Amino acid sequence: MPGSRSSRTTVSEAAVPVVAPMNVIVDAVQCMDQVEVVDVANEVPARSICSGGNDDNHRKAAQQWENTITGVDQRFNSFSEFREALHKYSIAHGFAYKYKKNDSHRVTVKCKSQGCPWRVYASKLSTTQLICIKKMHCNHTCEGSVVKAGYRATRGWVGSIIKEKLKDSPNYKPKDIADDIKREYGIQLNYSQAWRAKEIAREQLQGSYKEAYTQLPLFCEKIKETNPGSFATFTTKEDSSFHRLFVAFHASISGFQLGCRPLIFLDRTPLNSKYQGELLAAISVDGNDGIFPVAFAVVDTETEDNWHWFLQELKLATSTSEQITFVADFQNGLKKSLSDVFEKCYHSYCLRHLAEKLNKDLKGQFSHEARRFMVNDFYAAAYAPKLETFERSIENIKGISPEAYDWVIQSEPEHWANAFFNGARYNLLSSNFGQQFYSWVSEAHELPITQMIDALRGKMMETIYTRQVESNQWMTKLTPSKEELLQKERLVAHSLQVLFSQGSTFEVRGESVDIVDIDNWDCSCKGWQLTGVPCCHAIAVFECVGRSPYDYCSRYFTVENYRLTYAESIHPVPNVDKPPVQGESTALVMVIPPPTKRPPGRPKMKQVESIDIIKRQLQCSKCKGLGHNRKTCKLS
Repeated sequence: MPGSRSSRTTVSEAAVPVVAPMNVIVDAVQCMDQVEVVDVANEVPARSICSGGNDDNHRKAAQQWENTITGVDQRFNSFSEFREALHKYSIAHGFAYKYKKNDSHRVTVKCKSQGCPWRVYASKLSTTQLICIKKMHCNHTCEGSVVKAGYRATRGWVGSIIKEKLKDSPNYKPKDIADDIKREYGIQLNYSQAWRAKEIAREQLQGSYKEAYTQLPLFCEKIKETNPGSFATFTTKEDSSFHRLFVAFHASISGFQLGCRPLIFLDRTPLNSKYQGELLAAISVDGNDGIFPVAFAVVDTETEDNWHWFLQELKLATSTSEQITFVADFQNGLKKSLSDVFEKCYHSYCLRHLAEKLNKDLKGQFSHEARRFMVNDFYAAAYAPKLETFERSIENIKGISPEAYDWVIQSEPEHWANAFFNGARYNLLSSNFGQQFYSWVSEAHELPITQMIDALRGKMMETIYTRQVESNQWMTKLTPSKEELLQKERLVAHSLQVLFSQGSTFEVRGESVDIVDIDNWDCSCKGWQLTGVPCCHAIAVFECVGRSPYDYCSRYFTVENYRLTYAESIHPVPNVDKPPVQGESTALVMVIPPPTKRPPGRPKMKQVESIDIIKRQLQCSKCKGLGHNRKTCKLS
């Protein structure tokens, strides 16, 4: 049998890593059981190695790897280098092997096929650290049966092959990995083998998930050192396993205190990293209606205790005397925690969570169309500025279902309806306002914990810088979005009639009659109070009395205030790959990964859908019942 059977394997030259230079004896190979030199003329010529219809790329790849093992006296820097070369050699020549001896002093390898004499023996070269092939029998007598992927492609080997591509394409899918390995190397991988190889490659690129937890104490110290005034605290459980981490950069705290409205959106998003977890976030809003992350935390699970701890850390970090309005869910202990930690805050129930609960509670009782109408009326009731508009909307719900009407009345409208809510939400009623921030999290959530936090820091740093540069070019008094809103209201104001009266109260007539009190910044339409920008009725009065509407806009919407929001910058944090120096206080703190690990299989990617998208239920055309069709109807 010829010494080469590389026609059984295909390898793409473009995807093959360059093998480190080695002392190679190409012309002759000394064999274990033979003193004579094998006649190279008996070898299969390079141009005929890949017969059987393989393309040029496969032929070139086989040529490159077929000589990674060349024979006696070939030297390597380490046993791992030798094993890597052996693995590539076996793939190029299409055979499986097994170790007879494999330790730190010597390695003996033989062909896996029973009775085949091929074998190689390597050990340390005397008085050096080099590894040398001492004996080798190079001929195969086996038939070369089909080799399973598990023998020819270990996870570590595939990981090393795909590492560079994964670096350029972080979303490299396991299916694509398997297809590429099959096409370029002729090796069949199943999905889970490709997925595990991707995990190994990612760990080689990004570092170990486990090591990231041990680096956490030093990482927190580095955040506070490079960004003075920042908060970076963590807690562990009794067994030293990670429990939770809170981060608030000084630039975020300062921006919220100096320029943002006292309005915070609380929400969470799952982390599909190796150790799972949840990310809790507090997002505010700047003067141009852009997101402004104030603080975030990584916790093991979403619990009442973790929310309570997060809010305590948030209160300590922000330390503001202003009465804050929170837009958040009312479940998972948030309602109680907010009232306990922020005694005088306003809690606005997230409209999205409420609508989802309403839809869920009504499911199975009403048709798709009926539920759609009720959800739309619920939204209309929430946004209604006046009591009469609110009542009209919920009466529409009552006309469809008295039970749904009772549900709405019992859901505490004073916490979500514009007609009753006392806090300032600026017509932002859902806690998922910070979707841009959560998209950053989704891009980085599979990274080790320290790298994920640093990736979010980088996004926030870039956003602050970009908005600093943009705002320096603005020439208006208000931010662009608020200037546009004011100009729209001004256009409508031209068609209104103003009737003067004594004092600061005026009557404004148009499609309706509204009362404006300019001293108290109040209009009966409630638009001025809800948005912070004078409504068309107020602007009509200002034009009659010779006042500027800019003087009656919320201070949070001025360009000057916007620049205060982004006056401070977030600074880079150096790498913490090296362990802390012995003697540092952080070295005394030991953090190990949490016990929760990612379950097997592909993570479920459940997208948050709009409540307006309600799946249509089956309706039987015979009995008109829901949940089945005519064919499965029990009356048939």
